[in-house]
Amino acid sequence: MRICVYGAASPSIDKKYIELTEKMGEAMVKKGHSLVFGGGGNGLMGAAARGVKKAGGSILGVIPSFFDSENIEAICDFCDKLITPETMRERKQIMEDNSDAFIVVPGGIGTYEEFFEILTLKQLCRHNKPIAVYNQLGYYDELFKTMKQAVSKKFIKEDCLELFFISNNEEEIFNYLSSPQKQRTIKDLKEG
Repeated sequence: MRICVYGAASPSIDKKYIELTEKMGEAMVKKGHSLVFGGGGNGLMGAAARGVKKAGGSILGVIPSFFDSENIEAICDFCDKLITPETMRERKQIMEDNSDAFIVVPGGIGTYEEFFEILTLKQLCRHNKPIAVYNQLGYYDELFKTMKQAVSKKFIKEDCLELFFISNNEEEIFNYLSSPQKQRTIKDLKEG
Protein backbone atom coordinates (compact mmCIF):
# COMPACT_ATOMS: atom_id res chain seq x y z
CA MET A 1 0.00 0.00 0.00
CA ARG A 2 1.19 3.53 -0.79
CA ILE A 3 0.60 5.62 2.32
CA CYS A 4 0.57 9.41 2.18
CA VAL A 5 1.79 11.02 5.39
CA TYR A 6 0.80 14.61 6.14
CA GLY A 7 2.75 16.32 8.91
CA ALA A 8 4.82 19.20 10.21
CA ALA A 9 7.80 20.64 8.36
CA SER A 10 9.12 22.59 11.35
CA PRO A 11 12.60 21.63 12.55
CA SER A 12 11.99 23.10 16.02
CA ILE A 13 9.19 20.85 17.33
CA ASP A 14 9.58 18.57 20.35
CA LYS A 15 11.83 15.60 19.56
CA LYS A 16 9.23 13.19 21.00
CA TYR A 17 7.11 13.74 17.88
CA ILE A 18 10.14 13.21 15.65
CA GLU A 19 10.96 9.89 17.33
CA LEU A 20 7.39 8.59 17.10
CA THR A 21 7.08 9.52 13.43
CA GLU A 22 10.44 8.05 12.47
CA LYS A 23 9.46 4.81 14.21
CA MET A 24 6.15 4.88 12.31
CA GLY A 25 8.06 5.22 9.02
CA GLU A 26 10.09 2.11 9.85
CA ALA A 27 6.92 0.20 10.76
CA MET A 28 5.33 1.18 7.43
CA VAL A 29 8.07 -0.62 5.52
CA LYS A 30 8.01 -3.67 7.80
CA LYS A 31 4.31 -3.98 6.97
CA GLY A 32 5.01 -3.78 3.22
CA HIS A 33 4.01 -0.15 2.60
CA SER A 34 5.72 2.71 0.78
CA LEU A 35 5.68 6.45 1.54
CA VAL A 36 4.18 9.36 -0.37
CA PHE A 37 4.84 12.70 1.33
CA GLY A 38 5.41 16.41 0.87
CA GLY A 39 9.13 16.09 0.18
CA GLY A 40 10.37 18.11 3.15
CA GLY A 41 13.59 17.17 4.90
CA ASN A 42 12.74 18.56 8.34
CA GLY A 43 10.07 18.08 10.98
CA LEU A 44 7.76 15.11 10.86
CA MET A 45 7.92 14.91 7.07
CA GLY A 46 11.66 14.35 7.28
CA ALA A 47 11.21 11.95 10.20
CA ALA A 48 8.74 9.76 8.29
CA ALA A 49 11.10 9.67 5.30
CA ARG A 50 14.13 8.83 7.46
CA GLY A 51 12.23 5.95 9.06
CA VAL A 52 11.18 4.57 5.67
CA LYS A 53 14.71 4.96 4.29
CA LYS A 54 16.25 3.28 7.35
CA ALA A 55 13.98 0.25 6.82
CA GLY A 56 14.76 0.12 3.08
CA GLY A 57 11.38 1.34 1.79
CA SER A 58 10.33 3.31 -1.26
CA ILE A 59 9.76 7.08 -1.03
CA LEU A 60 7.90 9.45 -3.35
CA GLY A 61 8.34 13.11 -2.44
CA VAL A 62 6.22 15.88 -3.92
CA ILE A 63 7.31 19.46 -3.29
CA PRO A 64 6.59 22.59 -5.34
CA SER A 65 9.56 23.97 -7.28
CA PHE A 66 9.30 27.36 -5.55
CA PHE A 67 10.23 25.71 -2.23
CA ASP A 68 13.72 25.25 -3.67
CA SER A 69 14.04 28.48 -5.68
CA GLU A 70 12.80 30.58 -2.74
CA ASN A 71 14.63 28.47 -0.10
CA ILE A 72 11.41 27.90 1.90
CA GLU A 73 12.40 24.66 3.62
CA ALA A 74 14.87 21.82 3.41
CA ILE A 75 14.05 19.27 0.72
CA CYS A 76 14.51 15.56 1.40
CA ASP A 77 17.55 14.53 -0.64
CA PHE A 78 17.07 10.75 -0.62
CA CYS A 79 13.64 10.24 -2.20
CA ASP A 80 13.46 7.45 -4.76
CA LYS A 81 11.43 9.86 -6.85
CA LEU A 82 10.93 13.60 -6.29
CA ILE A 83 8.20 15.43 -8.23
CA THR A 84 8.35 19.23 -8.31
CA PRO A 85 5.04 20.71 -9.48
CA GLU A 86 4.50 24.46 -9.80
CA THR A 87 1.76 24.91 -7.20
CA MET A 88 0.55 23.64 -3.83
CA ARG A 89 -2.73 22.56 -5.45
CA GLU A 90 -0.86 20.39 -7.94
CA ARG A 91 1.23 18.97 -5.09
CA LYS A 92 -1.82 17.82 -3.16
CA GLN A 93 -3.41 16.30 -6.27
CA ILE A 94 -0.27 14.32 -7.11
CA MET A 95 0.00 13.09 -3.52
CA GLU A 96 -3.67 12.05 -3.48
CA ASP A 97 -3.48 10.33 -6.88
CA ASN A 98 -0.41 8.33 -5.85
CA SER A 99 -1.76 7.19 -2.46
CA ASP A 100 -3.97 4.35 -1.29
CA ALA A 101 -4.34 5.63 2.29
CA PHE A 102 -3.49 8.63 4.47
CA ILE A 103 -1.92 9.14 7.89
CA VAL A 104 -2.07 12.57 9.50
CA VAL A 105 0.61 13.17 12.13
CA PRO A 106 0.91 16.42 14.11
CA GLY A 107 1.39 19.54 12.05
CA GLY A 108 0.49 23.15 11.48
CA ILE A 109 -1.66 25.07 9.01
CA GLY A 110 -0.63 23.02 5.97
CA THR A 111 -1.31 19.72 7.72
CA TYR A 112 -4.72 20.87 8.93
CA GLU A 113 -5.56 22.02 5.42
CA GLU A 114 -4.44 18.70 3.89
CA PHE A 115 -6.45 16.71 6.42
CA PHE A 116 -9.63 18.71 5.91
CA GLU A 117 -9.31 18.65 2.13
CA ILE A 118 -8.88 14.86 1.94
CA LEU A 119 -11.69 14.45 4.51
CA THR A 120 -13.99 16.75 2.52
CA LEU A 121 -13.28 14.78 -0.66
CA LYS A 122 -14.22 11.58 1.16
CA GLN A 123 -17.40 13.22 2.49
CA LEU A 124 -18.27 14.13 -1.12
CA CYS A 125 -17.55 10.51 -2.20
CA ARG A 126 -14.67 11.53 -4.50
CA HIS A 127 -12.60 8.76 -2.91
CA ASN A 128 -13.04 6.06 -0.28
CA LYS A 129 -9.46 5.70 0.90
CA PRO A 130 -8.75 5.22 4.61
CA ILE A 131 -7.72 8.30 6.60
CA ALA A 132 -6.04 7.78 9.97
CA VAL A 133 -5.06 10.50 12.41
CA TYR A 134 -2.08 9.49 14.52
CA ASN A 135 -2.86 11.49 17.65
CA GLN A 136 0.65 11.52 19.08
CA LEU A 137 0.80 12.77 22.68
CA GLY A 138 -2.83 13.97 22.43
CA TYR A 139 -1.91 16.61 19.82
CA TYR A 140 -5.30 16.52 18.08
CA ASP A 141 -7.52 16.21 21.19
CA GLU A 142 -8.84 19.78 21.01
CA LEU A 143 -9.44 19.65 17.26
CA PHE A 144 -11.70 16.63 17.66
CA LYS A 145 -13.57 18.22 20.55
CA THR A 146 -14.28 21.07 18.13
CA MET A 147 -15.45 18.64 15.44
CA LYS A 148 -17.76 16.90 17.92
CA GLN A 149 -19.17 20.30 18.90
CA ALA A 150 -19.86 21.01 15.21
CA VAL A 151 -21.77 17.72 15.06
CA SER A 152 -23.79 18.56 18.18
CA LYS A 153 -24.71 21.94 16.65
CA LYS A 154 -25.69 20.26 13.33
CA PHE A 155 -22.90 21.80 11.22
CA ILE A 156 -21.49 18.34 10.44
CA LYS A 157 -23.43 15.09 10.11
CA GLU A 158 -22.41 12.57 12.76
CA ASP A 159 -21.56 9.94 10.11
CA CYS A 160 -18.70 12.20 8.98
CA LEU A 161 -16.82 11.36 12.16
CA GLU A 162 -16.68 7.78 10.87
CA LEU A 163 -14.81 8.84 7.71
CA PHE A 164 -11.50 8.77 9.56
CA PHE A 165 -9.92 6.91 12.45
CA ILE A 166 -8.09 8.58 15.30
CA SER A 167 -5.70 6.80 17.64
CA ASN A 168 -2.50 7.35 19.58
CA ASN A 169 -1.54 3.73 18.88
CA GLU A 170 0.58 3.01 15.80
CA GLU A 171 -0.54 -0.62 15.51
CA GLU A 172 -4.21 0.40 15.58
CA ILE A 173 -3.50 2.93 12.83
CA PHE A 174 -2.02 0.28 10.52
CA ASN A 175 -4.81 -2.19 11.29
CA TYR A 176 -7.39 0.46 10.35
CA LEU A 177 -5.62 1.32 7.09
CA SER A 178 -5.75 -2.34 6.06
CA SER A 179 -9.45 -2.76 6.82
CA PRO A 180 -12.23 -2.34 4.22
CA GLN A 181 -13.91 1.05 4.09
CA LYS A 182 -17.68 1.34 4.42
CA GLN A 183 -19.37 2.47 1.21
CA ARG A 184 -21.49 5.59 1.67
CA THR A 185 -23.43 8.05 -0.44
CA ILE A 186 -23.20 11.83 -0.38
CA LYS A 187 -26.71 11.93 1.11
CA ASP A 188 -25.45 9.87 4.06
CA LEU A 189 -22.80 12.46 4.78
CA LYS A 190 -23.98 15.89 3.66
CA GLU A 191 -27.08 18.02 3.78
CA GLY A 192 -27.49 20.94 1.51
